[in-house]
Amino acid sequence: MEKKFNRREFVKTTSIITAGLSLGAASISAKSYSRIMGANERMNFGIIGLHGRAGAHLSSIAACKNTNVNYICDVDKRELVKFSNKVKDKFNYSASEVKDFRKLLESKDIDAITIATPEHWHTHMSIMGLQAGKHVYVEKPCSHNPREGELLVEAQKKYGKLVQLGNQQRSSPHTIKIIQKIKDGIIGEPYFGKAWYSNNRTSIGIGKEAPVPEYLDWELWQGPAPRTAYKDNIHPYNWHWFWNWGTGETLNNGTHEVDICRWALGVDIPNSIKSSGGRYHYKDDWEFYDTLITSFEYDNKMITWEGMSCNNKQYYGRGRGATIHGTNGTVLIDRKGYQLFDLNDNLLEEYSTSEKNDTQDILSMDSMTDLHFENFINAIRTGEKLRSPINEGNVSVTILQLSNIAWKLNRTLNLDKVTGHILNDSEAMEYWGREYEKGWEIKI
Repeated sequence: MEKKFNRREFVKTTSIITAGLSLGAASISAKSYSRIMGANERMNFGIIGLHGRAGAHLSSIAACKNTNVNYICDVDKRELVKFSNKVKDKFNYSASEVKDFRKLLESKDIDAITIATPEHWHTHMSIMGLQAGKHVYVEKPCSHNPREGELLVEAQKKYGKLVQLGNQQRSSPHTIKIIQKIKDGIIGEPYFGKAWYSNNRTSIGIGKEAPVPEYLDWELWQGPAPRTAYKDNIHPYNWHWFWNWGTGETLNNGTHEVDICRWALGVDIPNSIKSSGGRYHYKDDWEFYDTLITSFEYDNKMITWEGMSCNNKQYYGRGRGATIHGTNGTVLIDRKGYQLFDLNDNLLEEYSTSEKNDTQDILSMDSMTDLHFENFINAIRTGEKLRSPINEGNVSVTILQLSNIAWKLNRTLNLDKVTGHILNDSEAMEYWGREYEKGWEIKI
């Protein structure tokens, strides 16, 4: 029999509930309470790899509605402690802390993972995340080598969850606007894109073998990479400059600007790639170039990439950016805005945001990243179109990895324009994939 409440009982019951909420106000903020009340619609995240870009991931997740970070993961105990405090500041509660990402993937409480680890982990974690039923946001580059990119695209199709590449300028409103104007003919037929990045990175020195610090699980840090002894100049950032784990400045930063050029020109895999450069500035353990010029040649178009890691001379007063040249004019695009010029170099139109454009900022907490995460979340919730789905983002990653191969072998690579495979060069194709530590082979 249904029980009916009179007005006095209703007021009493309501007062008790209200009092209970008031008593809990010290431990549950209004923001946290709104997240609890919307638990059925909440998007739960696990963040893997907590040094650097993970801070931007956390900030952007918190900026989106009805989200939660309930797991954080790193093989460095120090990072877990620092990041745990950041989660508390953003969400007013503690996230579960794990060292081994496989434990995180076992959780049924996670809808999506974000990956900001060293690059040799990106594909493995992304594919294992898909296999565990999670959506994936993965920092660029999505892979350590072209074969991994192929496998990740294949895995996404097989398992059906979404994968967004972290080239966040694809979600920049002013970039979307000017790219559309270029496609509508504002500079006529676009035929050349110039991308650049400059920084003043210092020497990493000559590393010495040393005992593994107590706070670091070096075995798990290496994961799928062939084993090497621990040296004191690798962790937590300089792995970028070693072939075993990183992909150099081209993939570390060139991914963004070359992707803008490719987007504006409407091109995918080029006919050929050639690169020249070297490690000129310092003599140390750095295995890549500090200065590189790459040319990506298409039928009637071309993209160039110029990376200067150790000399911060800037073009147009910008440490990074791209120019798109066409038959009727030129557009300059960077993270702060754009400029439109006619064929006589007269400025016709200009747009500028208040965003910073510091090439030395490894966190890059900005509105573009917020919008890129919002797009990712909306795609999961409502089916909104991803701005950088992995099959699209991987094209930019692949051609830049091929740029590294062209530099390493000091010759032009001719490509299959559909697959990106290197034609008539078996030695170069040996770099298409890599050997893995036993037990870490990729399985789809």
